[in-house]
Amino acid sequence: MPMALAALLGVGCGAVGGLTLLGFEALALVGLLLALWRRAPWPALAMIAAFHCAHGVEAASAGRVPTALAGHDFRLVGTVEQLDVDARRSRFRLRVRACRALDEEAVCPPFTLVRLSWYGAPALVNGERWALSARLREPLGFANPDTFDYDAWLWREGIQALGYVRDSPPAKREAPASFTLRHQALGQLEAVSLSPRAKRWLAALTLGAGDRLTDEDWALFNATGTTHLMVISGLHIGLIATLALLLLRRAARLVSPWHWRMAAWPWWGAGAAAFGYAALAGFGPPALRAAIMACVGLWAASGRHAPGWWQAWWLALALIVIADPLAPWRPGLWLSFGAVAVLIIAWSGRPRPRGLRGWLLALLRTQWLLAPLMAAAVLLAFGRLAPISPLVNLVVVPLVSSVMVPLGFLGWLANPWPAIAAWAWWPFDQLVQVVAAFLSWVSTQAPLWTPAPWWRWPVASGLLIWGMIWLVPGLALRTRLLPALMLIVLMVTLQPPRLGEKTLIVTVHDVGQGQLVELRTRYRRVLIDTGPRFVSGFMPAALQWPPGQQFDDVVVTHSDIDHAGGIEELLREHHVSRWWAPRGNELAIDSQRCLAGEQWQDPDGTWQFLSPPPHAERLERNDRSCVMLITIGGHRVLITGDASAAREAIFAPGLGSPVDLLVAGHHGSETSSSPLLVEAARPREVVFSSGRGNPFGHPAPSVVARFIAAGSRVWNTAYDGAIRVTLSPDGVRVQSQRHPGWGRRMAVDAHAVGVESSP
Repeated sequence: MPMALAALLGVGCGAVGGLTLLGFEALALVGLLLALWRRAPWPALAMIAAFHCAHGVEAASAGRVPTALAGHDFRLVGTVEQLDVDARRSRFRLRVRACRALDEEAVCPPFTLVRLSWYGAPALVNGERWALSARLREPLGFANPDTFDYDAWLWREGIQALGYVRDSPPAKREAPASFTLRHQALGQLEAVSLSPRAKRWLAALTLGAGDRLTDEDWALFNATGTTHLMVISGLHIGLIATLALLLLRRAARLVSPWHWRMAAWPWWGAGAAAFGYAALAGFGPPALRAAIMACVGLWAASGRHAPGWWQAWWLALALIVIADPLAPWRPGLWLSFGAVAVLIIAWSGRPRPRGLRGWLLALLRTQWLLAPLMAAAVLLAFGRLAPISPLVNLVVVPLVSSVMVPLGFLGWLANPWPAIAAWAWWPFDQLVQVVAAFLSWVSTQAPLWTPAPWWRWPVASGLLIWGMIWLVPGLALRTRLLPALMLIVLMVTLQPPRLGEKTLIVTVHDVGQGQLVELRTRYRRVLIDTGPRFVSGFMPAALQWPPGQQFDDVVVTHSDIDHAGGIEELLREHHVSRWWAPRGNELAIDSQRCLAGEQWQDPDGTWQFLSPPPHAERLERNDRSCVMLITIGGHRVLITGDASAAREAIFAPGLGSPVDLLVAGHHGSETSSSPLLVEAARPREVVFSSGRGNPFGHPAPSVVARFIAAGSRVWNTAYDGAIRVTLSPDGVRVQSQRHPGWGRRMAVDAHAVGVESSP
């Protein structure tokens, strides 16, 4: 336990920052000398572990490409990993061995792992060494509330830069991939007589090649709570270690029938099998974690100077954090150790089950105790829940682990003899089709539940309490039933929170170079613009909400792709009661025209269009923009689309009084936000919806300076992430998604002079 706590403390110190790498090394050396001098190794080893972990986290942080180097070109030499190829581009990780800056004013950061896209790439193979030129940027993504945190994912994966491969200087393949059994097997997969789905599942189940699975495969596993089956985890490695132990102990019984129970080598062999399989699967973080846990578990089960189960739990945690200091940021670590902790509590002091009936009852009891606690953890970690995943896993886990995985390995072993391998491949293929059909049927009968954000903590807390009620030993049935029934009543009667009267929440989403603004009151939910659509076809609107959302009004200010790019996503996945758009735009929607003077009211306030005029089709496309003024409880919000200074000169004099929030026109371009508008609006808060490092230079420094001179507080989604403004009778409150602390605060570069981020 002290070792694990020390390692976690070191991880925390490394994340916060402090000592230099030289300081970490010096203190680790002091700890080693202390261990040798005092002959008290454990305290000293704990200190060394803490400094080792802090060193690892600090090194990972130091290697991240800073904002100042974004957009510079580098010549990289490295090894291709985790290759993902589609029709347009190849995406892969490059394990960097050497770096040279191609720009005189740049210098190579100490990075070791970057993620690159290569458009029109030649045929690439995992494990090849390439010399290539890449334009890099800092490892950041969109930052929006209640969505996938791409920044955090990049951090815990150890990716220190993002970028794309440049044509000049040209790339050069320096060395082919080294021979490994895994690469050899994956290379032979195309020749295997299996259906395409079975090939993908075989690669994932036996070789840890999850990158072979399609988006449809992952969606099916996510919807049924069976994702853990398709990554090399404790289930697979534990199965391999157990089979190896049984075979080796059988061999020991034959070799030394009188002393076989005392033989230690079967246990060592089982541990070697666990690590060998993890190596075959590529030694990814889940495989390494599972191999360490399996070996520590084997030691605890062997009874030879072995630790107790809780001591083994802490020891395994310490070893994993020491081996991978970024592991504490991975939800899988805590899910795995949480599940093992539940099993230790559930089976402490209980006899080993006997016979088929005993094992079935044990499996049911384990699922009953484990399912609610793991469901709560998954809900908090990933924001989703497969309603009947415990029942699905009762059927699928034994089938996959006890039948399909052994068949897969038998097929690989017999692969040199195709006729023999067919005896394993054919039933494996049939089982894949059966399991896929079963999971598909389950996903349609009980779809994946992605609750609204306000639901997550109450539901997760209820599941945790329910699980603890039944997990705590020594309680009578009546003592468990009463709080369980009270918890059910509480959860059934739980009501969603409602906004107060005269309250408006405005969220300017971080969608890159584009605009997507969501407005919510007690009575209405409105979108103004739908975000961009990129050349690849990707729409940031697809990341903002789970399917099935209801919007009362969607206003598409004009037809530019950075404002209207998400229309297809809204039509396909959500429900819109009423569309608005200006005349003269060719959009695939049946919309009403937004015209100056048009308005609607609800009990909280007024939604009014200030532009365009009736003859909008005669105007330039930007000047057709729908300009909206929202007045709620004495607060005013103005959103001007891409309307130019010429249009502002027409509607600005009619504003009358200052506005509380202005979403700056045309992302901060010099063609909008004229001095006349700034003087008329005098906004308290100004938000620029722009993309980091965009080629247009938005927002223009002169525009930013103009607002600051007027006393406005200025925000930029490129640096602050999504901006959420709550306007209520209590005042105006602003929250930014990318906030200070824990490395999330991003500096402003020289191309955004004047942009500030509020504390």
